[in-house]
Amino acid sequence: MDLSSREIRLPLGEVVAMLRDLNEFVVSLDRLGSRQAAGTADDATVGAFVADWDVARRLARARRTIGVALDEQLTEEENAAIDELCERGRFYGDEPRGQRQ
Repeated sequence: MDLSSREIRLPLGEVVAMLRDLNEFVVSLDRLGSRQAAGTADDATVGAFVADWDVARRLARARRTIGVALDEQLTEEENAAIDELCERGRFYGDEPRGQRQ
């Protein structure tokens, strides 16, 4: 089933909120990476960022917003196909340490 040409509508306010969160994460993680490369940050710094900035909850909210839109606008079959594709993702902790790509 080819879903590549399907379009999903989302409220602009929710898109802006997700875009703002993603921009904050990308810029901040880039800065953290630069600090790690310079030796002025370590894994604990990254962990503190993830916790202090509530990254998991904010990303889960974005995923939920997109998921609700998909559920409302696609058929059960189309949603099942998307769920299957998402399950093929890479998840931290699934592979032995040192084997990440």
